[in-house]
Amino acid sequence: MKSNENQASPVGSDDTSISSSVRRYALAMLTIAYAFNFIDRQILVIIQESIKQEMGLSDAQLGLLSGFSFALVYITAGIPIAYWADRGNRRNIISLAVAVWSGMTALSGFAQNYGQLLMARVGVGIGEAGGSPPAHSMISDYYAPSERGTAMGVYSAGLHAGIFAGFLLGGFIEEWLGWRAAFMVVGLPGIVFALIFRFTVTEPSRGRWESAEAASYRPTFRETVQRLSRYRSFWYLAGATGLTAFAGYGNGNFAPSFFIRSHGLSGIEVGLLMAFAGGGSGLAGTLLGGYLADRLGQRDPRWYAWLPAIAGCIALPLSFPYLLVDDIRIVIALLFIVNMMLNTYLGPCLAISHTLVPPAMRALTSAILFFVLNLIGLGMGPLTAGLLSDHFTSIYGDDGLRYAMLVVGMISSLGILLFVLAARRIPGDLAMRDSEGAAPS
Repeated sequence: MKSNENQASPVGSDDTSISSSVRRYALAMLTIAYAFNFIDRQILVIIQESIKQEMGLSDAQLGLLSGFSFALVYITAGIPIAYWADRGNRRNIISLAVAVWSGMTALSGFAQNYGQLLMARVGVGIGEAGGSPPAHSMISDYYAPSERGTAMGVYSAGLHAGIFAGFLLGGFIEEWLGWRAAFMVVGLPGIVFALIFRFTVTEPSRGRWESAEAASYRPTFRETVQRLSRYRSFWYLAGATGLTAFAGYGNGNFAPSFFIRSHGLSGIEVGLLMAFAGGGSGLAGTLLGGYLADRLGQRDPRWYAWLPAIAGCIALPLSFPYLLVDDIRIVIALLFIVNMMLNTYLGPCLAISHTLVPPAMRALTSAILFFVLNLIGLGMGPLTAGLLSDHFTSIYGDDGLRYAMLVVGMISSLGILLFVLAARRIPGDLAMRDSEGAAPS
């Protein structure tokens, strides 16, 4: 990791307009934007049992609504928006994206049938596709390579802050005002935040930590894909993140239903449980993963992949008692540990992926990584869990969902192997990066 910092004098590294306070404020605002992203995404999960009952939906339809249909439009829109972000003003793109997904979330509350709700969630997906890739690119220009894992971890923690707030608010608002009001209450503030973000966040100079050649390089879409195709570690990481997210989204989206059906909790109890034990543990895991990867990665960059592999090995055996034990106190403790371990991966994987490529490839690199992550994780995870739940419920009743989640977790564990394979390739791919330089000759 250190070799990238010593290649040349950083462009803009002495730029006084990017002070430490400006960087911290920007990172905080980007993290809040990501929190809004997941509040609007996860609000559906906590209120889906009420929607299911009112509209007469199956678990497969819920999985399609919260997973596959959302992911399909998200990943389709994500790559062209990221290509735009590698050339345009990233701050303005993020501001527009926040306004779009927040507005479509509020509109979800007016849906009268499954089709209308599905279209509203598609609109949310289009907006959210413009959030993370530009944000990742901005962070890599705010922070030096040795700090990126930590910074990406802080940003990714916004995901779990959003989950925390979404579960907490959703449970109470649904109980008091109904599920339609929940969509409106969490959606409308995001439009106001989008305006604040637009007029207070500084757009950093692209390539501040790289040579002048790297900073000025503007690759085509084809050149970015060709470069990434040579870095096998990136594709192992993409597959590993997708498989890890397969359980994260598949089991996470059905966790509220699991606690209601198998443990008899109320909507408010589930909201509190998922906010503190689910969102809190994910927040801890994401911050810990980014911090440890930066500390250990300075000695050996393979730690950026080893760390999530080790965390996965801890989480896998604990998933069985978490899903099969009936004592709710044990289940809550295991939920915290398993969820914390499964959320250590994102900051390290984003940091090492950005280290492999020049500045003008980073938003698109994030978009491609998220394409794989969301296609496998968000797209297939909830849908697979829903289909398996419908099948097992016909045999085991309400306990069918717990067995479906167990199968999803076992499939997801294949990501551990891909993290190990990525670690083996990282040193060679970093050497290849250094030999290729900033741009093709």
